[in-house]
Amino acid sequence: MKDIYENPLITRYADRKTAEVFSDDNKFRLWRKLWIALAESEKELGLDVTDAQIAEMKKYADDINYDFAAKEEKIVRHDVMAHVHAFGEQAKTAMPIIHLGATSCFVTDNAELIQIYRALEIVKRKMLTVMDKLRAFAKKYRDLPVLGYTHLQPAQLTTLGKRATLWLYDLYLDYEDLSHLMKNYKLRGVKGTTGTQASFMSLFDGDGKKVRELEKKVVQKMGFADVFAVSGQTYTRKFDYQVMSVLSQIAQSAYKFANDMRLLQSFKEVEEPFESTQIGSSAMAYKRNPMRSERICALARFVESLAQNEAVTASTQWFERTLDDSANKRLTIPQAFLALDGVLNIYINVTENMVVYPGVISRRINEELPFMATEVILMECVKAGGDRQELHEAIRRHSMESAKAVKERGERNDLIERIKGDKLFAAVKDGIDGIMRPENFTGRAPQQVDEFLKENIDPLFKAEKYEPFEPDIRV
Repeated sequence: MKDIYENPLITRYADRKTAEVFSDDNKFRLWRKLWIALAESEKELGLDVTDAQIAEMKKYADDINYDFAAKEEKIVRHDVMAHVHAFGEQAKTAMPIIHLGATSCFVTDNAELIQIYRALEIVKRKMLTVMDKLRAFAKKYRDLPVLGYTHLQPAQLTTLGKRATLWLYDLYLDYEDLSHLMKNYKLRGVKGTTGTQASFMSLFDGDGKKVRELEKKVVQKMGFADVFAVSGQTYTRKFDYQVMSVLSQIAQSAYKFANDMRLLQSFKEVEEPFESTQIGSSAMAYKRNPMRSERICALARFVESLAQNEAVTASTQWFERTLDDSANKRLTIPQAFLALDGVLNIYINVTENMVVYPGVISRRINEELPFMATEVILMECVKAGGDRQELHEAIRRHSMESAKAVKERGERNDLIERIKGDKLFAAVKDGIDGIMRPENFTGRAPQQVDEFLKENIDPLFKAEKYEPFEPDIRV
């Protein structure tokens, strides 16, 4: 048991892999890789950098002398320069050319962008896993009638599979935005202290073509193809907001699903998984609380809130840069990914183990279906020669009496029996039971499921190299 606060995103919710992406160790390794890429590219373009210096840098690329760096930072009060000195203390012959022409944001911004990209790759894989689970669920229950709801009041029937496509379509739209972000991804590149590349122009004696080539080489060595067209000292913090917006959208979709699941579990129609040894309540032993769905909502709400934080950060940057973004970014970006990681872990777990209770669903439909069927009964009677206005008034009267019996006396809905006993409806009396089949009231819902999966979801999976993700559910 620790005697200091520990972030529950690390200890309870997120996978280790996402936490590793934003670890200090990964960040500082990326810094050294960036310094090596810069030195290599400067050598290739004619600067006085030797193979021996680069070889020595590569020797210590992953062997970081953290104790030395920590002592240096206490002296210089600058994390980048502390690590420049630490790298140079190991790679002594390379010390004169480490960080040559660069400003701190060369390593900090480019490394952060690489970390964000790697975290987005994890999000993408987990999203696909959730979507695959929902695809299977929608297909399985494509034609199971359920009550539809508007204003949380019973409305026309839909199917459980069709409802699942609503959850899935939200994620599909999020996935399009995520894919666009990743396909058009950029690094900051080699821009200098205010974004003008002046220091590099000096190094290359005013040869702008070589400076542009330097930036291209460095970015390609880091595994990317493009850079922000212009920047100040930092890349525009609008991009952080764009990233956070995508994360927020995914969180919103997960929140909506989890809210629906909480309501369905209250109705006892669909439940999230509940282990045989799980305790639902410390006081009420019989309870099966939707704790996983509630946790999705809790974490998703946190992610959504962070998008506004990045909006404020982006809008308050001064000229070529200020430093009020730095401490903020250390918190918001990693924690948004860690929280969303927890959301997706639970989302995967819930969607692969949802429990459906068709008997309860059928009972709830039968309680409401008589009211919904009256319009069809009315039309059939009119086709048989009845007076539409007279029939409408009779149905209205029977509906009011039946609703009163249900609401005031707690009796069952006997509207259909009332209609069958009314001579005005004698012409269709024998066909009413056939009219009352729930599948008659779901419209094209089953076909809509088929079409959506075939036209939208299946092509997406065909285009992607999909590998299911097994979530780490600790609590």
